[in-house]
Amino acid sequence: MSVSTAALDPSVCAPLPVLGQDVTVPLVTGGEVTYAALDYAASAPALQRVWDDVAAYAPYYGSVHRGAGYLSQLSTDLFENSRRMVAEFLGCRADDQVVFTRSTTDSLNLLAAAIPADCQVFVYETEHHASLLPWRDAQVTYLNAPRTPGQAVETLERALADRAPYGPALVCVTGASNVTGELWPVRELAAAAHAHGARIVLDAAQLAPHHPVDIAELDVDWVAFSGHKLYAPFGSGVLAGRADWLRAAEPYLAGGGASRKVARRADGGVEVDWHTTAARHEAGSPNVIGVYSIASACKALTEAGFGTLVAREQELVRRVREGLADVPEVRVLSLFGDDAPRVGVISFVVRGWNSSHFAAALSAEYGIGVRDGLFCAHPLVRTLLGSDPQDPGECGAPEAEPGERSLNAIRVSFGAGTPDEHIERFLRAVTELVREGARWKYRTEDGRCVPDRGGIAQVQVRETS
Repeated sequence: MSVSTAALDPSVCAPLPVLGQDVTVPLVTGGEVTYAALDYAASAPALQRVWDDVAAYAPYYGSVHRGAGYLSQLSTDLFENSRRMVAEFLGCRADDQVVFTRSTTDSLNLLAAAIPADCQVFVYETEHHASLLPWRDAQVTYLNAPRTPGQAVETLERALADRAPYGPALVCVTGASNVTGELWPVRELAAAAHAHGARIVLDAAQLAPHHPVDIAELDVDWVAFSGHKLYAPFGSGVLAGRADWLRAAEPYLAGGGASRKVARRADGGVEVDWHTTAARHEAGSPNVIGVYSIASACKALTEAGFGTLVAREQELVRRVREGLADVPEVRVLSLFGDDAPRVGVISFVVRGWNSSHFAAALSAEYGIGVRDGLFCAHPLVRTLLGSDPQDPGECGAPEAEPGERSLNAIRVSFGAGTPDEHIERFLRAVTELVREGARWKYRTEDGRCVPDRGGIAQVQVRETS
């Protein structure tokens, strides 16, 4: 998979309106500034269009699939139309199912509960914990981090060729890394999986908000993603793809909505006839607003023109990478190298800085929100940092004091709603912090680096050579 920006002029596409774009935050050095949200990889701000659609629907809220009243019927139509819209957005095949969940994590745990009992699972150590950890009841082979896309395919082919006995197998792979933003060779990995009789699930949490995802074109068996990364509010996700394993599995949750018929047996027990549609794994009253918000986001991105959005984001990626390259103390983390195509997710470390300290200074002194830590991808970040897998360090909870080396990194991420000014401010802030140091004192509190109430730091110019 590659991103092409040929014949596309990023200047024709302005940032999409998002919630919070006018929010101001206080600075420890005095005054306020418009908040620069550069943590899209964790949760992207909701599109204004999505929020407006949800607000317009809210007065008509009704329980779906259960009511004869007008609002219930309207809500049911909206819920099922949202399913069709998501299927279209993902390029689903005619017999694919779209199951609504709470998140990417929930989607992959659902699939883990649905795989055959003797299924072997193959997953790279580079995965986010959402796709690394759900396979607790399966025989799992963890694959080492590849250093090129070709090596990723070769590693998978060798592992699949060596598996025994020959039986059901599942490959789990990310579409775009939540640490480096690099695009993985999904189509080639799918071909390798299918050539060896395995299936493949794509974790598209970081890919879907930045790049078109087409299940049929990529030839993957399932796709999982979260609404809150796709410019929708929290609390909803999607698992879309082949129906057979989902139809054969026990319902993910047992309860109303998943069952077609329940009757008492002569022996006093209960006989249940479960749905064979997506409803089988959607027990309970669904998150109708969350589902509608995902569909609204899918529609908004499609109508905005994904090609132009991709082109503009690639221009932002270029600016950030070139700006960071101008600061010798900064090292950008990468698996596949500088020429690898990537989305707007970039992680780095700064020589002489604790990552938590640097992120805290960006927030407190410049009003810039980034992420520091291991990004719920501990094995990958430790591999990229060259640290021992047993070294201490927790996601978002560094143990080092300000100024000490930490085992974490800093991540800046952006997307369709990011203004140019946020990127410019971020690059200026990185340069100033490295050249001049922080203007405020910081301390560690509950595992986080926070501004000290004591006040202004003794500023010292840092060496740049």
